[in-house]
Amino acid sequence: MSAAETDTTYEILGFEDLDGWADDDHAAALAVFLETCGDMRDPDWSSLCAVARETTDARDFFELFFRPVMMKSGGDGLFTGYFEPELDGALEPSPRYRYPLYRMPPEAQVTRPWLTRREILTSGVMEGRDLEIAWVDDPVELFFLQIQGSGRVRLPDGSHLRVGYGGANGHPYSSIGKELIRRGTMTEHEVSAQGIKSWVRGNPFDGEELLFHNDSYVFFREVNEVPPERGPLGAMNRSITAMRSIAVDPAFTPLGAPVWIEKDGAEPMRRLMIAQDTGSAIKGAQRADIFFGTGAEAGSEAGKIKDAGRLVVLLPIQRAYALLPESVL
Repeated sequence: MSAAETDTTYEILGFEDLDGWADDDHAAALAVFLETCGDMRDPDWSSLCAVARETTDARDFFELFFRPVMMKSGGDGLFTGYFEPELDGALEPSPRYRYPLYRMPPEAQVTRPWLTRREILTSGVMEGRDLEIAWVDDPVELFFLQIQGSGRVRLPDGSHLRVGYGGANGHPYSSIGKELIRRGTMTEHEVSAQGIKSWVRGNPFDGEELLFHNDSYVFFREVNEVPPERGPLGAMNRSITAMRSIAVDPAFTPLGAPVWIEKDGAEPMRRLMIAQDTGSAIKGAQRADIFFGTGAEAGSEAGKIKDAGRLVVLLPIQRAYALLPESVL
């Protein structure tokens, strides 16, 4: 395993040191581990994946073949949450569904940076080119879908269309939350996704101008390879699972590895998760983003999470002991 920090420390723990370990649903964690372990090419992991497919006792499997490793790289433990947005939309425009999700036009792939958000949405450059994937009913939710990078569109007949990141116009992202603070409209304590959405909806003209402050614009693609009832694709190009998948920093935690989390806060969580995703803000050995699922309720729960705690990576036995300095072996 590579470490991004030279001062990373490693400590091997016992399973008895993991708070709540005996009370977890290890079979549920094993099922999620099996979703991606076949894509881990290192021989240590490949052999364990083969054993995992045959095991009949999930807890016994983890305790026999892994060791809990506490990694520290200078920062304290921090847990946040994320989710897959779900918007109401249709495959044809109407008075209700007026805001399109666009595919990336060919010229945007060549010219970097391409047009700004304002130019894309006001110049007519996208019109009449069959670049629309779907139309949704809320431009604010569409803006946040672009920040998230993927999501689902709930169609009028009850079916769903999943979309994923399809490219961007090449302009840097500018935070509209920071812009509201700079203007004195909100304090740092007041800024949140829900707070921003409410302000934009309550101030339609100024709200539209606020969204234009972010020159970055994200295009989408249809994600047909994942059934809508399953979770979105994570960094391993496999569906992730609500409350069992986390995003980590792969410089410290191998993608596909089991990770024991001890999240504190208003709603403590003790659970075996699987590292199946990454995120640009997820940096450090003690940093994780918990996937809460799809839709508004999941988004509400994910938005509440900004908690301390610790995460402990479960590594194959030989790999775990290889991390320790010779002086302690």
